[in-house]
Amino acid sequence: MSIHVTTATQEDLPDVAVLFDRYRVFYRQSSDLASGRAFLETRLAQGDSLILLARTNEGAAAGFTQIYPTFSSVRMARLWILNDLYVDAPYRQQGVASALLDGAVKSAQARGVGMLLLETEDSNITAQRLYQKHGWTSVNGTRHYELSVDSGR
Repeated sequence: MSIHVTTATQEDLPDVAVLFDRYRVFYRQSSDLASGRAFLETRLAQGDSLILLARTNEGAAAGFTQIYPTFSSVRMARLWILNDLYVDAPYRQQGVASALLDGAVKSAQARGVGMLLLETEDSNITAQRLYQKHGWTSVNGTRHYELSVDSGR
């Protein structure tokens, strides 16, 4: 199977929204196709994320990755956070994730981005193996923290 990775546009939104909803369900969130579509539509309209879409030769949407730009003050460089990577179940183990990762790297290089970052769950061994196979390294000596901010405070 041949995979083609392109930058998603508003025209791709119906396909990306379905994949995005399945991605969120994979991470134990409730299905909400309408809200997911609205979220993605805003990201595309405002240009505050890059969404790469993988399609088969037949045009089927097989997977996506969503990347958010940011900066590193220490490195004084542009960074991208590869925040979402999802391959639809029928297309797994067929090179789709690899094609999306390669597409992310090529897009970063073309735009002068100095580094890509991502995180995955400790239990997601399959993803960890994939990332390591593609040259990603785990960052030792750091800890990831998060703080939920209630807008009603």
